[in-house]
Amino acid sequence: MNLSVFHYFRILLITSLITLGGCSSTPSSNEGASDPRDPLETINRSFWTFTWDYADKYVMKPTSKAYTTYTPIFLRTGLYNMALNLNEPSSIINNLLQLKFTEAAKNTGRFALNSTVGLVGFYDPASDFGWSGTQEEFGEVLGSYGLSDGPYLVVPAIGPSSVREEVGDYVDGLYWPLAVIDFWPNLLRLGVMGLEKRAAIRDQEQLLEESEDSYEFLKNAYFQNMSYRLYDGTPPIVVDEDEEAEIDALLEAFDE
Repeated sequence: MNLSVFHYFRILLITSLITLGGCSSTPSSNEGASDPRDPLETINRSFWTFTWDYADKYVMKPTSKAYTTYTPIFLRTGLYNMALNLNEPSSIINNLLQLKFTEAAKNTGRFALNSTVGLVGFYDPASDFGWSGTQEEFGEVLGSYGLSDGPYLVVPAIGPSSVREEVGDYVDGLYWPLAVIDFWPNLLRLGVMGLEKRAAIRDQEQLLEESEDSYEFLKNAYFQNMSYRLYDGTPPIVVDEDEEAEIDALLEAFDE
């Protein structure tokens, strides 16, 4: 048994959210909508309140803190390396689909070396050779071919996402070896990655707490991160047309 049941549940949840959002939308309720990326804002905000004020506060944050405090660093690093190593085969395929042959080769070398000499990925000898291949998700493949993020989503107890990312995660779960891993090892893999991800944002959570609107702050940060990953760290500069017009008018005034 693997985690396919959870994949189906998340897809069903997303479909339900979109359906509910469409059914609840009326012309009057949409007049105030300001962000076309977030047509399900009312539902998303409720899920965000549950996720941040309850699930994270009482479960994820204390669990992550206990895990990072009492787990020896070598064991933490090794478990995290193993979890990431299982994603390398999907990264190989996803890089090939984007014609990133050099990155695909690095992922191949990393998986082969770390799975053998590195004891099933517990150690990371591939880094000593400079094989620091970036991990690519199928959602990034879809984005590279022009598919937009789609509606913004807040998955209860998990956090920000989008339709494209959820579809991408589902497809990534169909790749070997993730598709054949049993339930408990896969659950452990997701748990380790979730705890490490929560620990990584510990220093930034103050920014979230001090923001005027934590929901908007996180949403904007999410889309910026997605753009950063899609363009491999060099996203295009988005120019505000109104702002650009003001600058042009100012320059013309100086020319006069």
